[in-house]
Amino acid sequence: MHIFYRPMYYSEATQFLDGLKAKDPQLEAKQAQGRALLWNKAVDRGAWSEYRAAQVAQKPYVYQTAPE
Repeated sequence: MHIFYRPMYYSEATQFLDGLKAKDPQLEAKQAQGRALLWNKAVDRGAWSEYRAAQVAQKPYVYQTAPE
């Protein structure tokens, strides 16, 4: 054993999460399913290219008035 050996430290948050995962082994699968429901969407690349082409370039200083 190393002279400066310390037992592994586990924070309360890590212990809590490990406990949740031990109680419900399907927890990570449920999280992935929920994430897929809200975030993992199919991207329409044609619509995005049209959106990018229609954008107007922003002025360097947005609040500057146009000279008259």
